[in-house]
Amino acid sequence: MDDLRAALIELHAGLDRQGPGDEAFSRRMLSLLPRLPAHPRIADLGCGSGAGVLLLAEWSGARVTAVDSCDAFLAQLRRDAQACGLADRVRIVEADMGALDWPEASLDLLWSEGAAYNLTFAGALEAWRPLLDTGGVAVVSELSWFTDNPPAPLRAYWEAAYPAIGSEAENAARAAERGFEMLGIHRLPEAAWTRNYYGPLLERIETLRPTASEALLQVIRETEEEIRMFREYAGKYGYAFYLMRAV
Repeated sequence: MDDLRAALIELHAGLDRQGPGDEAFSRRMLSLLPRLPAHPRIADLGCGSGAGVLLLAEWSGARVTAVDSCDAFLAQLRRDAQACGLADRVRIVEADMGALDWPEASLDLLWSEGAAYNLTFAGALEAWRPLLDTGGVAVVSELSWFTDNPPAPLRAYWEAAYPAIGSEAENAARAAERGFEMLGIHRLPEAAWTRNYYGPLLERIETLRPTASEALLQVIRETEEEIRMFREYAGKYGYAFYLMRAV
């Protein structure tokens, strides 16, 4: 593990979320899904410490496969699942979410919050479409432009940080090209960033800063710049949740 990745994990360790999210919003997304089989096969890919996994397990009553490549986040999920009485509904898999050797058509619901960017949205859908049974549902969030004309500083920032960023229309087209019917696109509210993610993250930064390594200080500086951009340009971009059916 390189120093920067280790520092990024250290910064996020112990937090409820490793990215923006909101339980009430996620429940709303679940309420919009088409009917699933009586015993759905569900996976959360790039699950982090598992806020989505625990929600899916509680909501569905089914066993949820939780996939992430970070053992520290999965250890936190294991503890939390035990604490809330859901350990028997959570199957933990430490693996590369982009290279799963699972059988084709082995899932009815694929969930992924804030993780697809590691593969790019198009790359994630390309890798994950074979895992879904025909008619299966994918709920995938992706960093997206909410305007056709982002301010120049914002565009420059994100095209350097994430060159694959696209508009909601562009991402809908990418999904269609990879075997998905779009059922809906829903924007994660601003509070899911500021209250649920950046707030706890800033508190952790202040705890870690005094004794931080040079790698961690670099990650902190980059994180603070990301937060500054969001505060200045909220509403111009954010996470959109793409609700899709495999066709």
